[in-house]
Amino acid sequence: MPRVIQIREVPDEVHEALLEASQVQGLSLNKFMLRELEHLARRAQAVHHNATVIRETQAKVRGQADRETILATLREGRGE
Repeated sequence: MPRVIQIREVPDEVHEALLEASQVQGLSLNKFMLRELEHLARRAQAVHHNATVIRETQAKVRGQADRETILATLREGRGE
């Protein structure tokens, strides 16, 4: 079931910038903000996933993972 989120004390300049951005894209402020929140949620999930992969990689190499090992494991986890 959809939830309602209310944000208080939004500065006028932030509200105006968001409203203008939504209008430029032909969206209501609500639809624009929902889309932006969906992007934010996906990004947060990716960050969480990456942190998990990094911890697993560090455990495999006993905490001594170099940058290339971590990146290779991330690519492998993404199926690249």
